[in-house]
Amino acid sequence: MISEFVKSSVVFGCAGPTLTEAEFDFFRENLPFGFILFSRNIANIEQVKQLCLSLRKSVGWYAPILIDQEGGRVQRIKPPLAKDRLPPLDEAINAGQNAANVFRRRFISIANELRSLGIDTNCAPILDIARPNTHKFLRNRCYGINKSDVILLGKVVYDALKSGGVLPIIKHIPGHGLSMDDSHLGLPVVKAEKNELYDNDFAVFKAFSNAKIAMTAHVLYEAVDSKFPASTSKKVMNIIREDIKFSGLLVSDDISMSALSGSIKKRTEDLLEAGNDVVLHCNGNLSEMKEVVNAGVNPTKSTLFRIASVIEERKKIEHNKNKFLESC
Repeated sequence: MISEFVKSSVVFGCAGPTLTEAEFDFFRENLPFGFILFSRNIANIEQVKQLCLSLRKSVGWYAPILIDQEGGRVQRIKPPLAKDRLPPLDEAINAGQNAANVFRRRFISIANELRSLGIDTNCAPILDIARPNTHKFLRNRCYGINKSDVILLGKVVYDALKSGGVLPIIKHIPGHGLSMDDSHLGLPVVKAEKNELYDNDFAVFKAFSNAKIAMTAHVLYEAVDSKFPASTSKKVMNIIREDIKFSGLLVSDDISMSALSGSIKKRTEDLLEAGNDVVLHCNGNLSEMKEVVNAGVNPTKSTLFRIASVIEERKKIEHNKNKFLESC
């Protein structure tokens, strides 16, 4: 039973390249759903493998280990452990009509790099539509400037990661592309009308409604909810579930980003109350992680059901990857 292994609806980071005794004990006691790695956690191949083993040992099972390995500016693993790549939008523009083939090779290669280190989950594809005024923190990470290109290349990336044995996480549901501010530094406010959102940004994510995991956006959509950002808005969560028809696991974007307000405990409560299944806490600050747990992060029955579905999907991905290797 998955409930025996997951006691906290959280994905946690850790502080450095090795797990401290205090971190190990904390994870063992609180049993988060999974972990996320950043550049601070990456030194060399054997070190990363050992860190992944230690993280999974702390919770007693093969827990998901996430990373943001998009290529370009957001690439936590650098050469020589991973190939240096162009930002996705630059790659797509350069490739032109051959973009699908280029992206397929790119993300199969990324998947192979991750699997070789013990990492099984990538926070990609990005399904945000790039606009002329999209903030520079996001724009060249996107796959296109219209919904059809983003859907096409997003599906290529999704399937390529799975083919390479890696579980994809679509982001940033229900769409971050209209934001002109960096959500790491403040709350982006989108003033677009509902029909534009439904026809474009929301439509992209509806094409991925069968995905198993999505990351929610810290963006305020004035036309939907003028008070709360999407990730803490019950109104937006209702759109994600009822209109976009996404039934998979919802993981928040990083709880420490300045788009959110209040204490870490309050942010955790707001995210879970709005309808996120899992809270993402990235910075590895142990005192903050304790605040997250103290907010009450026991998974609900529906969250446990979705987590079980994610784990079943990962088994299928592993099985298909192994079958492919055996046939070579």
